[in-house]
Amino acid sequence: MAKQWWQDGRSAQEKAIDDWLPITSSRNAKWWYSAFHNVTAMVGAGVLSLPYAMSELGWGPGIAVLILSWIITLYTLWQMVEMHEMVPGKRFDRYHELGQHAFGEKLGLWIVVPQQLVVEVGVNIVYMVTGGKSLKKFHDVICENNCKDIKLTYFIMIFASVHFVLSQLPNFNSISGVSLAAAVMSLSYSTIAWGASVDKGKVANVDYHLRASTSTGKVFGFFSALGDVAFAYAGHNVVLEIQATIPSTPEKPSKKPMWKGVVVAYIIVALCYFPVALVGYWAFGNHVDDNILITLSRPKWLIALANMMVVVHVIGSYQIYAMPVFDMIETVLVKKLRFPPGLTLRLIARTLYVAFTMFIAITFPFFGGLLGFFGGFAFAPTTYFLPCIMWLAIYKPRRFSLSWFTNWICIILGVMLMVLSPIGGLRQIIIDAKTYKFYS
Repeated sequence: MAKQWWQDGRSAQEKAIDDWLPITSSRNAKWWYSAFHNVTAMVGAGVLSLPYAMSELGWGPGIAVLILSWIITLYTLWQMVEMHEMVPGKRFDRYHELGQHAFGEKLGLWIVVPQQLVVEVGVNIVYMVTGGKSLKKFHDVICENNCKDIKLTYFIMIFASVHFVLSQLPNFNSISGVSLAAAVMSLSYSTIAWGASVDKGKVANVDYHLRASTSTGKVFGFFSALGDVAFAYAGHNVVLEIQATIPSTPEKPSKKPMWKGVVVAYIIVALCYFPVALVGYWAFGNHVDDNILITLSRPKWLIALANMMVVVHVIGSYQIYAMPVFDMIETVLVKKLRFPPGLTLRLIARTLYVAFTMFIAITFPFFGGLLGFFGGFAFAPTTYFLPCIMWLAIYKPRRFSLSWFTNWICIILGVMLMVLSPIGGLRQIIIDAKTYKFYS
């Protein structure tokens, strides 16, 4: 057993628990698993709102923000992959374990876990809403006003019903099929989105001025668009957990296959994001909707298909983000509260979690604005500057060296994002909340 060489310091019982927990249980993943897990985690349905973000940023800043985000997040991702096994004989299988190594046992937990939970649970709730909305859109496109209008609430319930079943899959390797399907779907509906835009061609009298007419609107729009683009690149919360599934020996560390997977994933991400953002904006200018599939209402069958693809993708993403949460819940239940590990525990804990995210999604379906708000507090740090701070804390690069500069630039940009995007998000929430009725 090559994979157990570093884990000798544990009792038999601890080892049994580690072999049962979702993240550490199976370590036989291939490098391409990491590629499609990363694509699924990264390309959210947020890609469909990129043209809208472009319409709030304009050509120059929009392209700059897209490319900068891509470069910075790729760099911080590389840092995470490197730091996974920087201590010989030990692997940091979870984001908070790395945090504890960088900031100390207690502080590390308090810095990383709340942020990671906000991101993962937040994404799960948003995906409940997205899944429900896409199902509803599919239903409405096919019906063309001929059938009974069904409330969004019920569609979210239909969507959640899938997860009550899927969330029982024990670990990352067991959801790799779901994840592969999701990754293929994200590439497909992105291609549909920009392909159909090219086919439609430029709208007559297309307007590339900023969307808002007032200067306040422009500023706030700019902030919330920054947030939108930033959160399009947020797969970092599950990177270490994905890498933990790859086998590792001193001769063949897991970072080589993992990095290969990440690079492939990032190329696919670029192929999804850049064409959609640029072609969508080019075709519709500032008249584009916040979901480009809505702007493209024809051909009917294609848009229905794209919406179904979004549903399949969101199913996969939900599971990827839920897995680390399940791992945390089960670790607490088994190690702290001494519950016996087994099927019943898993059934009850995971079902309750899915029900919780479903309930919140039904209650606050304008959660996208909320995500821009909370996301700013938690997405920006975990993706843009927490890895850099850990890198500085652990490796202590020389002052004014290239590494030192790079990390500080990322930290400064990340902090600005963290401060600015919630402002835009909050304004959006206030505007949405004015017209909102509960459970309508």
